[in-house]
Amino acid sequence: MKVLLRELKKWSAPATVLLSLYIPPGRPVSDVVNMLRQEASISQNIKLKRTRDAVESAITTAIDRLVPITKVPENGLVLFCGQNFDTDEFKCYMFSPPEKVTIYFYRTDKQFHTEFLEDMVEVSEVYGLLIVERDQGTIGVLRGSRIEVLEEMEGYVPGKHMMGGQSQRRIDRIIEELYHEFLKSFGEKVNSYLLPILESGRLKGILLGGPGYAKKEFYDSDYIDYRLKKLVLLPLVDLGYQGEVGLREMVMKSKDLLRNQKYVEVEDLIEELKFHLAKDDGLVVYGKDEISKAMQMGAVDSLLIFDDGNVENEKIMQEAERYGTKVYLVGEEIPEAEWVRKTFNGAVGKLRFKI
Repeated sequence: MKVLLRELKKWSAPATVLLSLYIPPGRPVSDVVNMLRQEASISQNIKLKRTRDAVESAITTAIDRLVPITKVPENGLVLFCGQNFDTDEFKCYMFSPPEKVTIYFYRTDKQFHTEFLEDMVEVSEVYGLLIVERDQGTIGVLRGSRIEVLEEMEGYVPGKHMMGGQSQRRIDRIIEELYHEFLKSFGEKVNSYLLPILESGRLKGILLGGPGYAKKEFYDSDYIDYRLKKLVLLPLVDLGYQGEVGLREMVMKSKDLLRNQKYVEVEDLIEELKFHLAKDDGLVVYGKDEISKAMQMGAVDSLLIFDDGNVENEKIMQEAERYGTKVYLVGEEIPEAEWVRKTFNGAVGKLRFKI
């Protein structure tokens, strides 16, 4: 379904002619068909002939696809129909998705509405990534082989000062209040981002790190929801950076806590490939035909494929499924993704034995 979603997201139109329809299980097909017939009637009022014809074609095709169906499947139905104004190509997709459709949704728009399906193909396991210090914080997530920065925060917490006596105590108290206010704000943001993932059942754990003592104070106090606090993986991680660089540093320092996690496995595979290339020991394979031959011999242990929708690489992935070869996708978020794309045309494998 990932390939289909990539294809659908490429489509756009200058007018609202692309039809998206989500039908949950239990909804009578006849009700949906009647609704579409009413929409077809309303579409006759569209002034521009080309737009009117395109909308009518999308609705009519959707009706034709639905009429033979007696009952909506147990996971529901999804339809996407429309015309590409640039090429005049017309396509209509109808399928039952891998998870239940939970909404009844119809719209003709300038793009297909795929957002309800994207949750279904998302990685099921997500790790929260938190970096906190006195006046800075980064919130991110690790989804499969992808690290995402959700928000970077900055506060104003002054450092050392030269005051003495009562002034010193007063200023120290103000600084301490500003510091705890920042941690409180950071915790509220963490809750807003991670609680929905927790409640969806996909949050597996949280990594917490930073350069100083703030991470321990943040963990020891009640700045985040108690349900999130239970998921913090120990030990806390000592870090030198904030932002995306810091998140990557934290993940790589936490390999033991993230066993069998895709990002770590991808990074390890990249290091292995570089090692074998440097040794020139013949345990790396690339090129469409060479990879295919090696898989037929049962020689390919794992494949690294750049995830850009390349048709040839999609075929390699399908072939890998037949031979039980492990496949790891890398997106642009991985630093070495461009290396995989340019050097190996997006596909490279590690061999079990030299051939």
